[in-house]
Amino acid sequence: QVHLVESGGGLVQPGDSLTLSCAASGRSFSNYVMAWFRQGPGKEREFVAAISRNAGVATRYADSVKGRFTVSRDNAKNTVTLQMNSLTPEDTALYSCAADVSGNWFRPKYDYWGQGTQVTVSS
Repeated sequence: QVHLVESGGGLVQPGDSLTLSCAASGRSFSNYVMAWFRQGPGKEREFVAAISRNAGVATRYADSVKGRFTVSRDNAKNTVTLQMNSLTPEDTALYSCAADVSGNWFRPKYDYWGQGTQVTVSS
């Protein structure tokens, strides 16, 4: 069983930056593929970013966040971070982290999810 807890959400203005963190339980965190998803008001959940297991040398991003968001991981602390820059109102959503404990980078299956942290971008 893997427990994921997100933090760092809040209300920010357009153009601001925000850093989200996801703390994970489990002894094998370094083996997990970790990802961020978001669900905006009235929208379906969408993929945001993912990072491969171990050193996290591979990452992927949704086109809508490329160049603005950066995902990273700290295996010593069992955390994955999403650095978000140049935020726009379209980034307003509930952001959740997810884990694929099998470590399958090419066809991840996210079996574990956090409760999410709300990000609101508004002037």
